[in-house]
Amino acid sequence: MLQIIPVPVKSDIKKGDDLAQIFISNFKDLQDGDIIVIAQKIVSKQEGKVIELAQVIPSVLSVSLGAEYNKDPKLVEVILSEAKRIVRLESGIIITETRHGFVCANSGVDESNLPQGFASMLPENPDRSAFEFAQKISAKSHKKIAVIISDTFGRPFREGQTNVAIGVAGIKTLDDYEGKPDAYGRPLRVTKIAQIDELCGAAELVMKKTKNCPFAIVRNFEYEPSNDTIQTLIRSKNTDLFR
Repeated sequence: MLQIIPVPVKSDIKKGDDLAQIFISNFKDLQDGDIIVIAQKIVSKQEGKVIELAQVIPSVLSVSLGAEYNKDPKLVEVILSEAKRIVRLESGIIITETRHGFVCANSGVDESNLPQGFASMLPENPDRSAFEFAQKISAKSHKKIAVIISDTFGRPFREGQTNVAIGVAGIKTLDDYEGKPDAYGRPLRVTKIAQIDELCGAAELVMKKTKNCPFAIVRNFEYEPSNDTIQTLIRSKNTDLFR
C-alpha cells in the first residue's frame, strides 16, 4: 500500500547545514526504494540562496515596475536577476522564465517562511542538489533511494497551486504509456504521466506550508531508477503551443 510519511524538523535550516544528517536524525526507518521529497525552501536556505532585501539596489526598470505593479522594487530586482525572460506582466503578477527553464511567478522568489525583509531564490542547480543529497543519504543509511526537490507553482487555466518537481535524482521523471493498450486494446499514443510532479503533489498533503515539515517519504511506489534530470519535463519551444 502506498504510504506518504511526514518528516517534521524542529530546528530552522541555516546556510551550510548538513541536510542529509538532519534528515537521518529525524527519520530512523528509511527503507530501500523510498522516495524522499524535499521542500525547495530548505535547500535554498542551506545553499545560501536567501537575500536580505535591504542590501539590494534596484535598477531603474525595477523601480518603474515596482511603482506600476505595487511591488517592492528591491524584490522586483531579485525577481529580474533570477529571470531569463519576462513572460507576462499582468495584475501585479510577474511571470518569468527562470535560468533553469521553469516558467513561474516571480522567478520562484519567495518571502514566506523567512524573517521579515528576506527573500529566497531557487537553488542554483536543483538536480545537482538532489543528487548530492541522495549520495549522502545512501552513504549514511546504505539504502537505495530516490530524491525529488519540490516547489509550489501555479498552473495556467486552473485556480490554486500545486507542488511540482524542480530537481530529481534516481527516479524516472515520466511514466510513458505510449504503445501500451488501453482498456479496449487500442494503443495509447501520447500519454506520458509526469509521475514525479504527482509525487510532489501527494507529498504536499502531509508537508503543508505551516507544519515545519520539509521532508516527506513516499513508500511502496514502484518506479524505475534513472539518471533523468528535470529538463526531461520542460517542454521544448517547438512543441509548446503557448510561447
